[in-house]
Amino acid sequence: MKSNDSIGKSIPRIGAIERLLGKPVFSADKELDHPLVLKVLPSDRDHARIVKVDTADAVRLKGVVRIFTAEDIPGKNITGIINKDRPLLAEDKVRSRGDAVALVAAENSHVAEKAVSRIRITYEDMPSVHDPEEALEPDAPKVHDKGNLLFTRKIKKGDPEKAFEQCAVVVEKTYRTSFLEHTYLEPDAGAGYVAPDGRLVILASTQNPHYDHSEVVSLLDVASEQVRIIQAATGGGFGSKLDLNVQGFIGLALYHLKKPVTCIFTREESYRMTAKRHPLKMVFKTGADKNGRLMAMTAKIICDTGAYGSYGLAVASRAPVHATGPYEMDHVDVEALCVYTNNPFAGAMRGFGVPQAAFAHESQMDLLAEALHMDPLEIRRVNALKTGSRTATRQTLQESVGIGQCLDAVGPHYEKAMKDWVHGETDLSKQRGVGVGAMWYGIGNTGVQNPSTAHMEMDTEGRITLYTGCADIGQGSTTVLSQIAAQVLGISPEDLQTVVGDTARTSNAGATSASRQTYISGNAVRDAAEKLAEVLLTEGVDLLKKPKADLVLAGGYVAEQRNPKHRVSFSKIAARATKRGIPLRWQGYFDPPTVPLDPETGKGAPYATYAYACHVALVTVDVLTGEVTVDKVIAAHDVGHAIHPESVVGQICGGVAMGVGFAVMEEYDPSKTESMKDYYIPTSSDMPKVVPIIIESPEPTGPFGAKGVGEPALIPTAPAIINGITNALGARIYHLPANLERVLGASIQSGNFSLKEVA
Repeated sequence: MKSNDSIGKSIPRIGAIERLLGKPVFSADKELDHPLVLKVLPSDRDHARIVKVDTADAVRLKGVVRIFTAEDIPGKNITGIINKDRPLLAEDKVRSRGDAVALVAAENSHVAEKAVSRIRITYEDMPSVHDPEEALEPDAPKVHDKGNLLFTRKIKKGDPEKAFEQCAVVVEKTYRTSFLEHTYLEPDAGAGYVAPDGRLVILASTQNPHYDHSEVVSLLDVASEQVRIIQAATGGGFGSKLDLNVQGFIGLALYHLKKPVTCIFTREESYRMTAKRHPLKMVFKTGADKNGRLMAMTAKIICDTGAYGSYGLAVASRAPVHATGPYEMDHVDVEALCVYTNNPFAGAMRGFGVPQAAFAHESQMDLLAEALHMDPLEIRRVNALKTGSRTATRQTLQESVGIGQCLDAVGPHYEKAMKDWVHGETDLSKQRGVGVGAMWYGIGNTGVQNPSTAHMEMDTEGRITLYTGCADIGQGSTTVLSQIAAQVLGISPEDLQTVVGDTARTSNAGATSASRQTYISGNAVRDAAEKLAEVLLTEGVDLLKKPKADLVLAGGYVAEQRNPKHRVSFSKIAARATKRGIPLRWQGYFDPPTVPLDPETGKGAPYATYAYACHVALVTVDVLTGEVTVDKVIAAHDVGHAIHPESVVGQICGGVAMGVGFAVMEEYDPSKTESMKDYYIPTSSDMPKVVPIIIESPEPTGPFGAKGVGEPALIPTAPAIINGITNALGARIYHLPANLERVLGASIQSGNFSLKEVA
């Protein structure tokens, strides 16, 4: 008898129909009984001491209920998921524009906004620093008392300087990336109320409800059970909703006022007060022998984390670990410095520094190929990691190393494009190019514990519920986790009930970040489901009088494989288990096996498994205007095993869209960018044709062989586009984005065309 097979099928996404019908309740849509409106007063100074906060004029406004400052916080006025350095409300000084200084609670938004405008802050301006290299100078203004260097990560293997002497070619270049804004569809929002039992309940647009819970508990200095965080329907996050954005303000107001409240950021407030992508300066030096074999590399990476750490430490760890790209080499020396400045704070954004590093290492690969007169795809094949390879951290890759398969999969597309695409344009003002970009990405957090838990529960009627703290922010994790549980239990996913992202009902699944949920939470769910399956089969042995090896779970029954009609229902087993006192709730747990990185050498096994990918981009460059059109992207991704293939394709297409923005248009300027009127993201008309190719190199430690694809989907796109622009122009861009000005400047500087010829 064959059980229901859920894995590898693109079943209808859980919640998709409800989304189409507009039924999900987002934070801003939560209906409460006459809620108060919360509004934040952000700093308008880069760096200043707070001399006085005068709220007298604001408090007198009719409809203002209360104005909060730092002195109203009953617990610890400090937040941060890795290092605690960001106050909820500034106390003695502000460190950047956008720091929250005061919080207004009013009867409506009009009054709240008016009150914010009437609060008078007396500042004493202090010297500020906005360049991370200047911030490292001994006489630089100190952003924090402990100094401006937050963190250093070193990766050392072999002797690069000696190896460079043996290289046939050595390339050394400097690369830069810019601040980026997440620009998720739904701006940050939350709502809260006091439950009948006195518990403070906060509904939030979040990527990590259990982190939010711990932070609010600490800010308010209350018992853990006095706070409940529920993840509302969430319209995207891309990393920024890992930080505490509105949750702390809601908790503070609930604690003092005991009345329902809402806190809804405008787009301008999200731009001003939430995390950005880290800008990196990267100096790469790479050497190869005459056959293109990589021999050595060094890199110095300067990471601007802005005024607060947020995920800076994670970015400054992940970027150097991945700086080699998906290639094997014996001699490596990489140093990354994470530096405080008075810029907006930078945090998690899809890829944690790897998109920036990939721009550098993939540009280096093309430069080496050019110097050696090699084909760009071929030099990648020569150096691609494989089973048995040792990484720069001296980790031996055991299984599921699919970069070679990705390169092979895009090969025919690349060869055809080089023949037909590049020479197909007849307009002399348009130049066509083809670019290749590859990547690898460690699944989960870097060299630290990052476990997940899950629960499975069966009621006395045999109905099964999955409880997971995993926040689904649109990527479809609830569907995938349900498929994993259903596969173990031999039922259909639609027969499984789910409870997701509620700190009162679910245990901690960790952050929805680092492409970790399918692999890590998937394994936790599988563990819980297998424990339930074991109980069901054991009980089935007693009831059916057959050995366990002869039994199977299928369609809500324990049945004999050879005689499917000889079976017993889950409901009967549940009733029997209840009478015998057998528990009907089982917990699953998984923490990927990693080895912490040595602080001096970087030696260790930072991730249990890696995802791999290669993209080929076909681009057209208008040499008169500098406009770049990305016409087509072929995207091959090794995902281990695709639990839900349609979702994998969706992630790839979404990643390509974000990669286009990163490559050619997105740039957040702290002195100019206020909202979407000042910030360009791809629209439907900017999207290339995407050809997704799913490569399955099963990961033995993954749930049914799965790894992840959320962040990898983005990473190779920008490198492929930049290499395509270079192929078109004969001129390379070293600072992202490759906007009109930079492309046109590179075109003119290259001297490879005459304006008269193309006029």
